[in-house]
Amino acid sequence: MPNAMPVSPGPVVTGPVESAASESAVSGQGEICALDAVDLAARIRRGGLSAREVVQAHLDRIERHNPAVNAIVTLDPEGALAAAAEADERQARGAELGPLHGLPIAFKDTHATRGMRTTHGSPLFAEHVPYEDELLVQRIQGAGAIRIGKTNVPEFAAGSHTFNPVFGATRNPYDLTRSAGGSSGGAAAALAAGFQPLADGSDMGGSLRNPASFCNVVGLRPTPGRVPSHPGGNLWDTMGVAGPMGRTVADAALLLSVMAGPDPRVPISLDEPGAGFRAPLARDLTGLRVAYAPDLGGRVPVDRDVREVVERQVRVFEDLGCHVTEDCPDLDGAEEVFRTLRAQEFHHGLGALLDSHRDSLKPSLVWNIEEGRRLTGADLVRARNGHARIHLAATAFFQRYDVLIAPVSQVTPFAVESEYPTGIDGEPQHTYLDWMRSAYFVTVLGAPALSVPAGFTQAGLPVGLQIVGPPRAERTVLATGAAYEAATGHGRRRPSLP
Repeated sequence: MPNAMPVSPGPVVTGPVESAASESAVSGQGEICALDAVDLAARIRRGGLSAREVVQAHLDRIERHNPAVNAIVTLDPEGALAAAAEADERQARGAELGPLHGLPIAFKDTHATRGMRTTHGSPLFAEHVPYEDELLVQRIQGAGAIRIGKTNVPEFAAGSHTFNPVFGATRNPYDLTRSAGGSSGGAAAALAAGFQPLADGSDMGGSLRNPASFCNVVGLRPTPGRVPSHPGGNLWDTMGVAGPMGRTVADAALLLSVMAGPDPRVPISLDEPGAGFRAPLARDLTGLRVAYAPDLGGRVPVDRDVREVVERQVRVFEDLGCHVTEDCPDLDGAEEVFRTLRAQEFHHGLGALLDSHRDSLKPSLVWNIEEGRRLTGADLVRARNGHARIHLAATAFFQRYDVLIAPVSQVTPFAVESEYPTGIDGEPQHTYLDWMRSAYFVTVLGAPALSVPAGFTQAGLPVGLQIVGPPRAERTVLATGAAYEAATGHGRRRPSLP
């Protein structure tokens, strides 16, 4: 949600990037764009590739393929190439290099970027240019990443389908007639399409996990406080978090190592430095205690195609030596907890805009803000108490199990023209939130949750697996995901773009 800031001029360019690259050169650049972030960063450090070569390759790929996908919505090619040249000069001088040195990144269009517009997908902020970078952007650029632009989002990041009246809809690179998910849909689609090697995302009800599932990439919702957000409205909020996305688990861990770490201005921030997440993730899963919840204990309907793909993954974990038991945490009351606390945040963050610009907000957003306005003090106390009870039950659950596995999304990517699925396996879905329960029930646990590619339906649509661990156990979740990823290789299947 936006922080009101005056508009200032900035180096913003939209539309295609002019390029005189030959077709043979573009072919080689395509290979650059296919590299994992860890490998790409290593090649730049060794001098095998320059930052400018890497940035130019990604700009060229965006020029060729982004019109079909619409993942990148604001682009600054001149600024990116100038920053890449400076990065190459620093390396030539022998200066100390950050862990993301030379890697291009487009930031989610809800995160404030100094001198580059941050629209939140709303016509009310279509020309809004912040004067300062928010903390997440500062950390990523401070680690050597090079800003190239912004990725598309739903209006005010509301909903898990990326479309808005400013830029239109983002399309799924695996099937351009389908949704890329949301609210980090532009980020996930940009990763899958090879427009950038890493992406930042955010997640309240699945906004990072659902698009990762839809686009066959990796996304981690960290423990609240692992990645502090500043500036922000409610500094005590544990529902909405920022997190890393990548094409591999190791790439996501690399970005987490930069995003994570304490900040004294954020009271819930965790003390552990982020650098430890750059350590190797290799782990023998023999004896790992895995709980399997195909429909979260019968609480959510799951599309048959999703269920079939997820069920096949149980055997993978068993073959890796895990002990798999069908079980689920106690999620009774999770619906009321999530919807109450979400509505409160929407009313707090966007209520003033509802009063002044109701006609400029999409109906689902108006509904969610008004849900917050109807809350009473008793409603909020009941939700907070329910949240505490679920947390205690989850603590006991994770004493019996090391990780929980479940579907990320209850559906496969749906038609891009639809706002949301209106039914799942014959069960109606009445609001834009209903179909996201498999993600937002996990939100209430306050636990790290990794979305990792789990395979494809017979129609060729991606399906993600959700790996959830105890609060603060990101290392366990990432190591489990890396071992699973190595055993399956589902994430290596890339889309074929026109």
